[in-house]
Amino acid sequence: MIRLENLTKTFWIKGERKLVIDDLTLTLPSGSAVALLGRNGAGKSTLLEIISGTLPADGGRVLSNGTISWPVGLAASFHSDLTGAENVRFIARIYGVDTDELVYFVEQFAELGRSFHMPMRTYSSGMKSRLTFGASMGIKFDTYLVDEVTAVGDQAFKRKSQAVFAERVRAASAILVNHSMNEVRKFCNAGVVLEGGKAEYYEDLEEAIAVHEEALR
Repeated sequence: MIRLENLTKTFWIKGERKLVIDDLTLTLPSGSAVALLGRNGAGKSTLLEIISGTLPADGGRVLSNGTISWPVGLAASFHSDLTGAENVRFIARIYGVDTDELVYFVEQFAELGRSFHMPMRTYSSGMKSRLTFGASMGIKFDTYLVDEVTAVGDQAFKRKSQAVFAERVRAASAILVNHSMNEVRKFCNAGVVLEGGKAEYYEDLEEAIAVHEEALR
């Protein structure tokens, strides 16, 4: 279970303060794969970062009774001067998992070849996504936060990524940001629509999609 209590987040943009998350209170039940829906700029990625703890809110708090991944796809969670392998080893120590096992899993999964042992500043955005996705899937979290990365790479890699993600969420919760409703329907069973800094949870995914699509119109 993840509970958001009175979350508020603002940013200074061109000399003006923009309210992105507005006194948001919401409960996400355990065992659900939730699609986080909203127009571009609604604050979906910002909300994922706040839930993960990588971005502080201006006010409010996040409560959880389980472990939460960093937002998969957020390369900012990794150090650009360290190699892919060094980043993975650091993550393993932070989360208390077997270092060698995680390094082996990510090296095999991400298919980066020699680049796995090169600094991440030399990586393309796709390579970074493959590494961050692999590192997250290599650790058993209670909730996975995934931001637009289940479709990275060629078709074979996409199938592999989607298969391992589907396997993980069978035994865990997830919050997924994805602009493809086909992808959302494939992995999620509930939805949250974020609009105007407020959010509403829907047990019925199709209802959430309908509300989201109506808001876009």
